[in-house]
Amino acid sequence: MEAQHSARSSLSETKRKILVVEDEKDIRELVRYNLEAEGFAVVEASDGEIGLLLAARERPALIVLDLMLPGLSGLEVCRKLREREETLRLPVLILTARAAEVDKVLGLEMGADDYVTKPFSPRELVARVKAVLRRAYGVVLDKPHEVYEKGRLHIDFDTYDVVLDGQPLDLGLREFELLKFFLQYPHRVFSRGQILDLVWGQDVYVEPRTVDVHIRRLRQRLERDDANPTFILTVRGVGYKCDLDALEE
Repeated sequence: MEAQHSARSSLSETKRKILVVEDEKDIRELVRYNLEAEGFAVVEASDGEIGLLLAARERPALIVLDLMLPGLSGLEVCRKLREREETLRLPVLILTARAAEVDKVLGLEMGADDYVTKPFSPRELVARVKAVLRRAYGVVLDKPHEVYEKGRLHIDFDTYDVVLDGQPLDLGLREFELLKFFLQYPHRVFSRGQILDLVWGQDVYVEPRTVDVHIRRLRQRLERDDANPTFILTVRGVGYKCDLDALEE
């Protein structure tokens, strides 16, 4: 992907994206409500694995991270964020019921930028988020202009233009988001449930077969022979994956 950067002179807090990784739905909704009331855009994850995927995919300005998550713990998520180049400097604010000093020290040593304990004041949390953002971004870069090119396919993610074999391709919004998702995670197999969570969102209820319908539409647009797909592949009994090498054929 090609990136073009232009700088702004100061941090704009409105409409900056915050990723909230929290397994308790009531707390997620409380945090979302208060952050959105201050003009932030909010993305949610209910476990650490999905949180890591969304951190790479959505490129939030900051992560609000619970420590006591199912599966991958918050501390492990924080460690993995600091190991990856694309999330190395991503600000992390821990929000947890663990109030002991040793937990705070461990969280900060693992790379967190701030630590808020439950029960918490929503106003204080928002103030802490703003303070971390001010410390983290002296000069803010605009979101890079993203263009993807491989073989037969050219996509401009800012203008939503898709060109296949030199011809414009008219995709619906959901098909476009689904295509972008597959391109970001090539060769990785995702179940229908994972695709629904990561593309449709965890708070939207749709039937798992909805994924099949949109996959079929994408294949009709992208494959040379949608009855025998080579780009978006079915992994029997598991889900779907994409093979980027098919774009070179």
